[in-house]
Amino acid sequence: WGRRRRRCREIHVVLGNEACDLDSAVSALALAFFLAKTSPAPKAAFIPVLNIPRADFALRSETTFLLRAQGIPAASLIFRDEIDLGGLHRAGLLSLTLVDHHVLPGADAALEEAVVEVLDHRPLERERAAGCQVTAEPVGSCATLVMERIAQGPPGVLDRPTAALLHGTILLDCVNLSPAAGKVTPRDVACVSLLEARFPELPARDAVFEALQAAKFDVSGLTTEQMLRKDLKALSGDELVLAVSAIYVDLETFLRRPGLLQDLDAFCQARGYAGLVAMTISFNEHNEASRQLAVYSRREPLRSAVCRALEEASAPSLQLQPLPSPWSCVGAYAQGNALASRKKVLPILRAALGGPGAAGGPEEDVGPPPTPMNSLVEDCPLAQAVPPLCPQDVLERVSRIAAGQPPASPK
Repeated sequence: WGRRRRRCREIHVVLGNEACDLDSAVSALALAFFLAKTSPAPKAAFIPVLNIPRADFALRSETTFLLRAQGIPAASLIFRDEIDLGGLHRAGLLSLTLVDHHVLPGADAALEEAVVEVLDHRPLERERAAGCQVTAEPVGSCATLVMERIAQGPPGVLDRPTAALLHGTILLDCVNLSPAAGKVTPRDVACVSLLEARFPELPARDAVFEALQAAKFDVSGLTTEQMLRKDLKALSGDELVLAVSAIYVDLETFLRRPGLLQDLDAFCQARGYAGLVAMTISFNEHNEASRQLAVYSRREPLRSAVCRALEEASAPSLQLQPLPSPWSCVGAYAQGNALASRKKVLPILRAALGGPGAAGGPEEDVGPPPTPMNSLVEDCPLAQAVPPLCPQDVLERVSRIAAGQPPASPK
């Protein structure tokens, strides 16, 4: 082990947040790329880690789309379940840079002392140790802070694929730099302009934004189980648990999926849910949202109670209109009040479930956190345990990627 440890280089991991949205993923990839290119005689290997299990990457449809468009294969990425950060830290080999977040979840508390740098665009919730370099600036996209760092570095480091990743990410995060959306800052605009000046061949902003926005809501390649899991919350009531999934197709399309009823049965049975509420959101050609609801349960009393609570809700009123349903165990509705997001519906469902603490009762984020949808749905955290991977395996994989060789298939 002593001889092996001497051969091991320090591992400097650049880690995004657990939602692993496009901003987190691209910020980690671009900053690790920059550090690897510019650190003098680096004693560390710089490794971007996407903070979700590999199996959940398909759920991040805008990220898979943009990386694929830039010729970056998923096989070349390293995911949270493929590297043992705790083991590396215990071996004295880990340095951490956090991007797009600055507080690790409780399950990762032991890694806090490995954090050497933070880049985030949210207000700081806690102070960092004196040795930790902190950049926390109120810009629309964390990718803007990464681009500013790259711009301050040696000229010629940025390549076109990385520029395209940063360009697309800032446009998506800042809603195509629209002031009306309330997210963009002059620094975001300056970074997009700088990228376009350096790389005039980048596609037009509107085309990039529209393609990424479409990709974000594209669930055509997902199984029903993945669609239900993509953005899932669970409510605990009196001796039962109700799942609430945000679904990004219209309800008619969803209900027509082949084998849907068997999939709903299997999904709820596997996870111990007594029922499921699917809240769909879709957009017309004018980008206007429409919402629909489906209530599934094999338990008729539960289904009736949930349907009644949703129909009779007044704070807010959902303005529900019944729709035809192919099955007696599924109630279907058009939701006239398109402003009533899931965040507004959850308290109605919580009250309907009754049981202890119904007024403010337990609500769990389940499985992978959702892709943030520009405030259409909510962000949520995830604590993820990981199996061990030897640092040597990580280094070998990264060196193969750097040398342009096909990486070994993930374990």
